[in-house]
Amino acid sequence: MSAASGYSVAQIRQAEQQALAQGRALMPLAGAAAAGFIAARFPAGSAVLALAGPGNNGGDALVAATQLRAAGYAVRVAMPRGSRGLPADAARAHAGWRAQGGQEQPGLDADPPDVIIDGLFGIGLNRPLDADWQALVDAVNAWGRPVLALDVPSGVDADSGRALGRALRARWTLSFIGTARGLCVPGAGREAAGELHLDTLGVAIA
Repeated sequence: MSAASGYSVAQIRQAEQQALAQGRALMPLAGAAAAGFIAARFPAGSAVLALAGPGNNGGDALVAATQLRAAGYAVRVAMPRGSRGLPADAARAHAGWRAQGGQEQPGLDADPPDVIIDGLFGIGLNRPLDADWQALVDAVNAWGRPVLALDVPSGVDADSGRALGRALRARWTLSFIGTARGLCVPGAGREAAGELHLDTLGVAIA
């Protein structure tokens, strides 16, 4: 499949695993790319809310949050499921956030931020959002604030582009390694994604 029509989750995962097997540290690169994306569009001091889910997508958001906090942004991190059971790379990203003095909150504050980083699920979601996740997504959508989704907006099936509930509506989606097929075809995924951006992290998909 060509880059113009997107890649399957399996293709992206295979390229990712090959890069990791070669000793490439991808999460720091992805998090830095997300932080740079925000910094290019919002001045230091802006309020940023990073939504960090239970997997590596959450780790990417945590790296971005750590770097933005160091750069003078007012960063909050919401981790609805907490930090227990995080994959190894995401756990390291969480430790980096904590080492900088960062803390997490379980949900949203009353005051909406200037920009939101969606690191809840990424390309790994393949079942409908449960009631708690759906309530969180609905609340973020109700704010109407700009959202940067990492890989794919939460609530979207990355392969088919169908909605797995009511998807989070992003202004921009920053994909890593390759753009998921579900964002390149007409449908809920494409509508939720906003502007599509790609950082390959220096990884090629065969």
